[in-house]
Amino acid sequence: MKGIMLAAGFGERLQLQADAPPKILLQFGGKSLLQRHAEILKYLGFDELVLGVGNKADEIRREIVDLDIGDFVRTVDCPEYSKGAPYTLWGLRAEFDGPAVFMDGDVLYDHRLMAKLCDSEHETCFAMDRNIRPSDDPVKICFRNGEIVDFHKVPSAPHDEFGEWIGFLRLSAAMAARVEGALRPYIEEGRTDFIYEQAFGDLLRASPPGSFGIADVTGLPWTEIDFPYDLEYARTEIFPRLEPLPA
Repeated sequence: MKGIMLAAGFGERLQLQADAPPKILLQFGGKSLLQRHAEILKYLGFDELVLGVGNKADEIRREIVDLDIGDFVRTVDCPEYSKGAPYTLWGLRAEFDGPAVFMDGDVLYDHRLMAKLCDSEHETCFAMDRNIRPSDDPVKICFRNGEIVDFHKVPSAPHDEFGEWIGFLRLSAAMAARVEGALRPYIEEGRTDFIYEQAFGDLLRASPPGSFGIADVTGLPWTEIDFPYDLEYARTEIFPRLEPLPA
C-alpha cells in the first residue's frame, strides 16, 4: 500500500508569517506533521509515502534528510502547484499505479483512525466523521437511504444525511487507475475554478452503487489545519488526545 499526499500548497488561509514552514512541517509535541505521517504509515505496514511538493519543497526535503526517512518518503515535484491543489494531484497522477491511500498533508490525527481506514472491508472507502465540527468548508459525504450519493463541499444530489470527509481516501488498484481520467477533462481545459474533490466525486458518480464504502472514524481525534483557529484547536484539543503508537 502506498500513501499519496498533497504537500505543495501555500497555506495562505492559515495566515502564517512569510518565513513560516510549510504546513506539513508544523510541529506538535516536537514532531512535524510529516514525521507523524511517516511514523503512522510505517507502523501500519505501508510501503512508501509519496509527497506532491511545490511551495518550499527544499524545506520538506531537508526534513526528510534530517529525519533519515528517505527510504520511506519520496517527493514528486508538481510544477503547476501554484494553480491549486487539483494541479498538484495531477502532478501525482503516475503514482496511482496500485492500491493507495490518498491523503491531505495538513491533518493531525490518531493512528487508530488510519488503521480503521486500512482495515475496512471496502477496498475503496472514505474516512468519515459523523460529528461535523463548525468550519468554513467541510467536504461532505452525502447519503440517501444509506447509499453514498454525493461528495462535495456544496452537494447537489438529494440526500437525507451526511458526514464530514477528513481528507483520506483508500483506493483499490482499479479505482486508483481511474484517477487520471477523472482529472484530465478539468486539466486539459485549464480550469482553476474547481476543487480536486470534484474528481473523486466524478469517480463516485460514474461507479456502480456500492463501489465506495465508508470507514467511520467518529470519536477519534483529528483535525485539518486550514485556518488559524484550526491550528489552535489542533494544539489544545486534538494533540492532547492522540494515543501514542504502540512500542
